[in-house]
Amino acid sequence: DVSSPKHGKVDPANMPHVGGNMWAGGTGGRDTAGLGGKGGPYRLDAGHRVYQVSQAEKDAVPEEVKRAAREMGEKAFKQRLKEIQMSEYDASTYERFSGAVRRQVQSLRIILDNLQ
Repeated sequence: DVSSPKHGKVDPANMPHVGGNMWAGGTGGRDTAGLGGKGGPYRLDAGHRVYQVSQAEKDAVPEEVKRAAREMGEKAFKQRLKEIQMSEYDASTYERFSGAVRRQVQSLRIILDNLQ
């Protein structure tokens, strides 16, 4: 069961972690920042294969845990904006322009990676 959202421990060796309730950047787990899990405060990609929990498991997360996760994610987002000296308006403007060219930038990255 999910209990409360948290960032989780950072694995200095960046080993893949699947399931559980301990590691930041893991996949398919619960309560920690990662991908494919449930109840975590925000998405955190450590570069490993993603294991996804079922939608039924995600839907079963209690509303108070979902609310706490959203609040923690929002707090982390605002802290990151502060660190990079960006306002929420700046972030939304950046996202609007970035989103408009995201596919083209991805295509260009693939081309450049292949050229290297």
